[in-house]
Amino acid sequence: HLSIRRQRQMCIRDSTTLSTALAANRGMKSALQFILAVPVGWGILLAICMAGVGNLVLAVPALRWLIVLSGTLYLLWMAQRLWRTHELNQVDTDRLNITFMQGVAVQFLNIKAWMLALSVVAGWVAGKPDTLARCLILLPVMMSFGLVSNLTYALMGSLLREWLAKGVRLIAFNRGMSLALVLTAYWMFKSSF
Repeated sequence: HLSIRRQRQMCIRDSTTLSTALAANRGMKSALQFILAVPVGWGILLAICMAGVGNLVLAVPALRWLIVLSGTLYLLWMAQRLWRTHELNQVDTDRLNITFMQGVAVQFLNIKAWMLALSVVAGWVAGKPDTLARCLILLPVMMSFGLVSNLTYALMGSLLREWLAKGVRLIAFNRGMSLALVLTAYWMFKSSF
């Protein structure tokens, strides 16, 4: 079994990759809805696991497969859209537009996020006499981590915008980020079972 720290690193990789790519291609303002959606989705997922519903994912193999397959397909879909993006300032196009609700939903399609949430709940919440107090502390801390990490990566992406506008740098960057999403999808799929 992976440590909680290692699971956290794996489950944020796809969100931070998307935050970086969105900010680099569309600007920080356009990436904000996704950046804000990540901690909201993660918070809802963690709260669901705190309420005990997350155990259903472990108990029903078909549900687990559905999450893994949906998450993998979503990352591959985003990777192909990113691969085909060749120009900055595509704010008016749909190619790299991720709505707030899609950003929230991405968290539910990541089996590693489910496993992290279940591990956190099992290790720090379940069976403790002060369960509610622990939930009320843990939830905002974990949501803050999601916000800060995605915001940091998006800031890096937005700082690269001017540099990426020259020559073929944007194409190389987008293809590199696209490959990172493909590798994350492969890793997520392969290591889930």
